[in-house]
Amino acid sequence: AAPKVTSGARAETRVPMSRLRLRVAERLKSSQNTYAMLTTFNEIDMTNVMQMRAEYKDAFLEKHGVKLGFMSTFVKAAAKALQEEPSVNAIIDGDEIVYRNYVDISVAVSAPKGLVVPVLRSCEGMNFADVESSIASYGKKARDGTLSIDEMAGGTFTISNGGVFGSLTGTPIINPPQSAILGMHSIVWRPVCVGADRAIVARPMMNVALTYDHRLVDGREAVTFLKSIKESVEDPRRMMLEV
Repeated sequence: AAPKVTSGARAETRVPMSRLRLRVAERLKSSQNTYAMLTTFNEIDMTNVMQMRAEYKDAFLEKHGVKLGFMSTFVKAAAKALQEEPSVNAIIDGDEIVYRNYVDISVAVSAPKGLVVPVLRSCEGMNFADVESSIASYGKKARDGTLSIDEMAGGTFTISNGGVFGSLTGTPIINPPQSAILGMHSIVWRPVCVGADRAIVARPMMNVALTYDHRLVDGREAVTFLKSIKESVEDPRRMMLEV
């Protein structure tokens, strides 16, 4: 005899996938099938950025009306690195490589119906306040479900911050037709060697990952790109002085 099934026990519920979820699934699988994806990793000492934020967050909020977060630092660092390594900002179109002299960064934002990636346009000309204001505006629209297609179209590079959910490390998937994506992760205090005497101290460290299309971006360029972001975030003055 068939076993008796208790009502509610081991139940299954089937629901149709949303159009957004279907589209995301289609694009991500297409990315896996098309790109020669490779991921390189590094770690960033967040000490100076955290000190800068603690020192200026109140004045920043008072002047610009928006909170100073970490994303603006990474967006500006990425914009600088993308200009230094143009292949990371390029795409393959048929048998041609298209180089862009502008930097439009897609920022992955969690919305009630799934992940959306609004685009910050011309990031090379933005300051920290511009970036934070734009992200805050897009975040509100994502929660309200009012983001337009135009606001999510395009983009030459993507930044995804899994750290807000506690991710320690990961390998992000490229957002087609872009050629690379930066993955930020959670900040964890751990012992590191610093200074000429290699003293062991506790520092707030973040793992970062760059997944890139190896058909277009060579390993040297990818590693140099991620190292540039590391140097800019660890010493934000480099971005102010453009060095």
